[in-house]
Amino acid sequence: MPSRFFALKRLPLTVAVTLALGAGSSLAQEVVKIGYTGPLSGGAALYGKNVLNGLQLAAKEINAKGFDVKGKKYKVEIVPLDDKYAPAESAINARRLRQQHGVPVVFVPHSGGAFALQAFNQQENFLLMAYTSVPTITEKGNKLTMRIPPNFLTYIEPFIRSQMKYGKKLGMAPADHDYAKAWVAAFEPAWTKAGGAVVANNPMSYNKSADFYTGVSRVLESKPDVMFIGGPSEPTGLVAKQARELGFKGPFVIMDQAKMDEMARVTGGLQMLEGSIGTLPLTADERPGAKAFVAAYRASYGADSNPSSEASLNYTALHLVVQAMQLAGSVSEPAAIRAQLDAAAKALPDAVNPNDLNGVDEKGGSELNTVVGVVEGGKMKAMRLKSL
Repeated sequence: MPSRFFALKRLPLTVAVTLALGAGSSLAQEVVKIGYTGPLSGGAALYGKNVLNGLQLAAKEINAKGFDVKGKKYKVEIVPLDDKYAPAESAINARRLRQQHGVPVVFVPHSGGAFALQAFNQQENFLLMAYTSVPTITEKGNKLTMRIPPNFLTYIEPFIRSQMKYGKKLGMAPADHDYAKAWVAAFEPAWTKAGGAVVANNPMSYNKSADFYTGVSRVLESKPDVMFIGGPSEPTGLVAKQARELGFKGPFVIMDQAKMDEMARVTGGLQMLEGSIGTLPLTADERPGAKAFVAAYRASYGADSNPSSEASLNYTALHLVVQAMQLAGSVSEPAAIRAQLDAAAKALPDAVNPNDLNGVDEKGGSELNTVVGVVEGGKMKAMRLKSL
């Protein structure tokens, strides 16, 4: 058997296959496969597809130019697998992505999946790019993890300051998945500490139900002034709509997973969200990088499409990973790539950084200049989180 075959066998799968297929061609380009495991079916499918759209848009831009590492030209290929928002499926998918596709990096857009992958990502040697705001994801000492969005605890006090002016009685009707539970565990005692009262707490399965009247009614029986809601955007919009139909007139505190522009498609506009606070839709963000991203996203996915922050942050995160690979001089060593993420973040061009990612701390947490949205007079108003 030719010695060239044995040389190929010693290469990472993703590189070896590309070289073999491109043998004899001076134009052969090596491919780095990047894994994605997220919900592409079920109630959170839109959320998962938004993340994937951001990754694929970044890959398209990167591949239009290619990128060099130690004199070799590379392209990236996203390998997506559906985990149905189930952490056990996330773990199965990640092992498949690593073992069958040789990916050095896996993106996962929910806390349950991220925690499941942290159980073995260091042993199996892949970098976990976790799209979750849960702070404990970077407090566990995992040296191959990055948390992409800001720590959600930074929202708690400003959101409470903003919404307690409407009244001190809080009714909670969140989703029942791990990320929502983490938000509730932080928000409930913070509301009480600020002088308020939590008059109801009724988690619901946003991912499985399409009728929330019964659950919302239980919360409204306690006559709250403010409602806390949140999960994937579409069911969160339906919870808000049904709360209005049942007579609730106060504002909502909307956890950062749900996006108000996507909710507005369900509620028929922003009027049903009057007084509410949540993350700012990119379409209402006047920063130059945000505008450039919205234009690029619509050029790829349709003039009527509105990109979410999940799309934009994961878009930036893939550009970040590629930049870190170049700085590390490696596309296959996760630890070396992780070590260069902060330097890569500081070197990102504004054109691929719509959310103002300024750095990555020692524990793997993102450092961002966060802007949130408040609905006033049926319109979205942007506010910097620090101003609240």
